[in-house]
Amino acid sequence: MGVVTQQDGPYAREGAPVTGRSFAGGVGDSAVRPDGVLKVRGAFAYSSDLWMDGMLWGATLRSPHPSAAIRGIDVTEALRLPGVYAVLTHEDVPGAKHYGLELKDQPVLAIDQVRYQGEAVAIVAADHPETARRACDLIEVDYEVREPVTDARAAALDPACPKVHERGNVVRHQPVRTGEVFTADVVVTGEYEVGMQDQAFLGPESGLAVPAEDGGVDLFIATQWLHVDQEQIAPVLGLPPEKVRLTLSGVGGAFGAREDLSMQVHACLLALHTARPVKIVYGREESFSGHVHRHPATLRYEHGADRDGRLVYVKAEIILDGGAYCSSTPAVVGNAASLGAGPYDVPNVMIDAYGVYTNNPPCGAMRGFGAVQACFAYESQMDRLAEACGLDPVEIRVRNALSEGSRLPTGQVVDMPAPLTAMLRRVRDFPMPPPPDTGDLRNLPGGVSNTTHGEGVVRGVGYGIGIKNICYSEGFDDLSTARVRLEVSGGEPVVLVHTAAAEVGQGLVTLQAQIARTELGVDRVTVAPADTTVGSAGSSSASRQSYMTGGAVRAACEAVRERVLRLAGMPGGTLRGGHVVAGDAAVPLAEVLGGRVVEETREFHHRPTAPLDPRTGQGDSHTQFAFCVHRAVVDVDVELGLVKVVELAAVQDVGKILNPVALEGQIHGGTAQGLGLALMEEIQVREGRIRNPSFTDYLIPTILDMPPMRLRVLEHPDPHAPYGLRGAGEPPTLSSTPAIVAAVRDACGAPLTRVPVRPEHIVGAYGGVREVLA
Repeated sequence: MGVVTQQDGPYAREGAPVTGRSFAGGVGDSAVRPDGVLKVRGAFAYSSDLWMDGMLWGATLRSPHPSAAIRGIDVTEALRLPGVYAVLTHEDVPGAKHYGLELKDQPVLAIDQVRYQGEAVAIVAADHPETARRACDLIEVDYEVREPVTDARAAALDPACPKVHERGNVVRHQPVRTGEVFTADVVVTGEYEVGMQDQAFLGPESGLAVPAEDGGVDLFIATQWLHVDQEQIAPVLGLPPEKVRLTLSGVGGAFGAREDLSMQVHACLLALHTARPVKIVYGREESFSGHVHRHPATLRYEHGADRDGRLVYVKAEIILDGGAYCSSTPAVVGNAASLGAGPYDVPNVMIDAYGVYTNNPPCGAMRGFGAVQACFAYESQMDRLAEACGLDPVEIRVRNALSEGSRLPTGQVVDMPAPLTAMLRRVRDFPMPPPPDTGDLRNLPGGVSNTTHGEGVVRGVGYGIGIKNICYSEGFDDLSTARVRLEVSGGEPVVLVHTAAAEVGQGLVTLQAQIARTELGVDRVTVAPADTTVGSAGSSSASRQSYMTGGAVRAACEAVRERVLRLAGMPGGTLRGGHVVAGDAAVPLAEVLGGRVVEETREFHHRPTAPLDPRTGQGDSHTQFAFCVHRAVVDVDVELGLVKVVELAAVQDVGKILNPVALEGQIHGGTAQGLGLALMEEIQVREGRIRNPSFTDYLIPTILDMPPMRLRVLEHPDPHAPYGLRGAGEPPTLSSTPAIVAAVRDACGAPLTRVPVRPEHIVGAYGGVREVLA
C-alpha cells in the first residue's frame, strides 16, 4: 500500500496507508452534518426550546453563602403566592438524599448546611417562571454563617485546616515514584498557578420532566451521559431505573460541565410531586453556580538535566482545588499525576498530586481533564531548562521526547506510534507569518481601540507539546452499546443506528452514519435519537466517543453484514453500493433482504486498564495516548500589557482521519479554549464567592481573538483502536496554552508563571532586549 500525502482544505494530512472500503459519505469523507444547516439558520431545537401544554416552570433557591449551617427553612409565604404549585426542601426527597458522579457526597437539596455559594436549598414549581422566581425570594432560610475554607494548599497539607467534609479535605492523594537519582548538573524550579476556567457553553442548563402513567418520569435533557444521569436520579426518586427514562435533547455545548447533574433531579422531583410537566432553564448567572468548572491548580516543579539538556529527574507537587463536592476530582488527580512529567523520557520521577475539598465552587470535568494544568507547568519548565542549558526550546524537547516503546513514569509502555520528534520539527519548520501592517490597527494589540501604532510592540514565538490519555482509565470498564437495523423501505435498503451517545456538537451523529455507510455500503442511514432504551454509550468526554461508540457501531454493523452475507449465500463477500458483492457477482441488497429485518446489538470495550498503585503510582492505567504540538506567534505591547495572537500552528497525530472538516473544527475549537485559558478566561473567586458570573465579565475568545491557524494532521494508526483512530478533541487544549504563554514570555521577558496572563504581569517586565516592531 502507498502512503497518502494530500492537501485537504487548509491543512495537510500525511502518513496513512490507503486501506479499506470507500463509500460516498463514509469514513474519511467530510460528510454533511444533518444538524448543521438547522443550527446555522437558528432552527435547531435545543433543550431550552422544549415545551408542553400545561407545563409548570421550576426555579431553584440557592445559598448566598460559601459556608453556613442551616438552622431552619420556612416556605409558608412562598406557598401562599398565587400560581405556586410546589415548594420542596430536602424533607420532600422520597429516596436517597445524596448523589454524585464518583462519590455520592452532594445533597439533592441542602440538609443542615451549605458548602458553597450557589448550593441548591429549595425548589419551586409555578405556572410562570417569574412567579417561580418570586416564590424563591419568599422562602426564609435561617443561616449561621461560617468562615469558608478557600486555600486549597492549606486544605491539602495543613492538619489544622477546618474540614469541609467529615472524612477530611483530601479527596485523593496520588503519588508517582520511579527511580532514585534526584541530583543533576542543571536544575530549574518553578511555581505555577492555573486559574478557574469555565466551560462557557452557550446553551444554559435546561430540560423538561414529564410524569408518566406508570408512576415513572420521562426526562428530556441536555447532558453528556444519559445512563449515569439515570443511575443518580432513580435512587433519589425512589424508583427503579426503568421508570426513569431519559431522552437527549439539543445540547448547546458541554466540554465536561454536563457530566454532573444540574437541574435533572430537581425537575423530576417537581414533576412527580405536582403530576404536571416541569421545565427548568437556568439563566447565565445561575449557570455559573449550576455546573462544575476546571480545577484551579497550584503546581511546584523541579527539573534536573545533564549538561546536554537530557532529563535526569522531575519532582512535582500538584494541588487541584475540587471545591465543595467530589464530582470527578479523583480521576482528574489520576490524570494529573500519571501525565505530570509530560511526553518526555525521564528516568526518575517524584510526583504528588492532590485533589481537595474547599468551600469554593465545585470543580470537575473540563476539556483536558487534569492534563491541562500539568501541561502548563511542565512546558514552562522545559523552556526554563532550555535557557539554562543554552538550547533552543524545540531542541530541548526533541532530545527528551518519548517515542513508541518508551516507558512512562507509571511504568506503562507507550505501545503505539508516538512521532513527537517529527511533530516538533514540522511545527518549527512552518513558515513564519509576515510582520504586521502597522497601518491597519486590526493587526496590532488593542485593535481598533487605537492603543498603539506599533510603538512598544514586540513579537514573540513559543512552543508547547502535551500528552493526553484517551477513554476512561484506571480499571474502569469502559463500554459503549450500539444497535444497528437493516431493512428495505421504499424499495431501497435503509439502516437505523441507535445508541445512547450524546451529540454535544462534536459531530458524533454524522460519524455514526459514516461508519454505517462504510461497513454496510448503504446510502440511506438514519441515527435514532439517543435515549436510555438502548444500553449505555458512556459519556461524551475523554475524547472517547469516536473510539468507543464508533467501535460499537462498527461491531454491530459487522454482525449485520455477516448475517446478510449468510442470507445471500456469499459468506466471503462484502456489501458495497447497495449490493452484496463477491468476486464478479453483485446481487441487490434489497433483493437479498426482501421483507426481512436484520438487527444486531453489540457492546464495545477497549482493552483493560489498571488502577494506579496508591503508594507508587505504577500501573498500566491508560488505554491510548494522543499528542499535539503548537507554535504560537504573538505581538505584545510591552507598555500596555496587551497581546495579539498573530498565528497558531499545530501538528497533531490522529491515527486515522474519519471526517476532515469535523477534525479541523475540533483542533480549532480546542485551541481556542487553550487561548482563552492563556490570556483571558478566569472565574474570579474571592472568599468562595464568584465575582464575574456573566459573559460580560467572564471573557471568552471571539472570532476577532482567534488568529489564522496552520494545521498538519498525521495519520499513524494505533493498532489497538477502531480504524486506528486516536481521540482528537482534547490534545489541542493542552499544548496551545503553554505555547501562547511562552511566546508572550519571549516577547516581554516576564516569567509569567500564572494563567491567564494579565496586563499587569507584562507591564514593566520588558528589558528592551528585542527591537520593537515600529
